[in-house]
Amino acid sequence: MGRTFILFLVICLTAGCTSSTNANRGGNDEAMFGPTKMKIDPIFTQVKDWTGDGKPDGIEALIGFTDRFEDPTKAAGRVIFELYEYRRDSPDPRGKRLADPWVGSITTLNEQRELWKPVTRTYNFQMSYDQIRANRNYVLQATFELASGGRFFDKLVLDGESLKEIKRVQPSSLPGAAPGGRTPQP
Repeated sequence: MGRTFILFLVICLTAGCTSSTNANRGGNDEAMFGPTKMKIDPIFTQVKDWTGDGKPDGIEALIGFTDRFEDPTKAAGRVIFELYEYRRDSPDPRGKRLADPWVGSITTLNEQRELWKPVTRTYNFQMSYDQIRANRNYVLQATFELASGGRFFDKLVLDGESLKEIKRVQPSSLPGAAPGGRTPQP
């Protein structure tokens, strides 16, 4: 029984051993599992208030990549964001560019760790812009330059919050008001 246990232990230990060398992805792996498409997430990309003061501070953009199987994947490179006024009823909704482009990098291991969000399987970028308004529509455009070469493009119309209708108290509902909303004159 002792020999069987030792043999079992040796087999388990050697079966669980792996090489610690870093394996680089080859051309075939990159072609199959590398990014083939980029998309600005239309649900979570929005004008945001980071400071909690009730005033928007900028835009939070989530960028996702998919491979040739349409599965989420990671990418390395840099993304350039541009913000435009929104033009209604135009084939190209981009109006005047409102700010200098924001450039985000995901080329280093630290940048990957900092910006990758495992729950959404996207990269999260926060872009400050003190002139942003929550009740306006904007066009956000992203250009991603892959570290290995090539580019992806996407744009998204950011719908502003609809202006809240101000509910006014009708004069007729006030105590002492005359029917039809007219206040009696003394």
